[in-house]
Amino acid sequence: MTKDELVARVANAAGMPKTHVNKVIKATLDEITKCLKKGDKVSFVGFGTFKTAKRAARIGRNPQTNEKIKIPATVVPKFSAGKSLKQAVSKKRK
Repeated sequence: MTKDELVARVANAAGMPKTHVNKVIKATLDEITKCLKKGDKVSFVGFGTFKTAKRAARIGRNPQTNEKIKIPATVVPKFSAGKSLKQAVSKKRK
């Protein structure tokens, strides 16, 4: 599902104009991003948690030349699904 599809579905479900829903979704994603940039985590009980994790520097290889390359340390976003989301997805697949 794309962001536009999500906006359309939420607008339909809530009976709201797409322009309003689009602003709300954009603001929500912007706020989650700001929190993650500060190193905070964002939790939605039952749905999941967004957080950051440090990835250590390491040595990798260029697959074309087999040359060793240094991959620098970085911070990456992570998402952990909550219990309700896990249960809903597992029931759907069965």
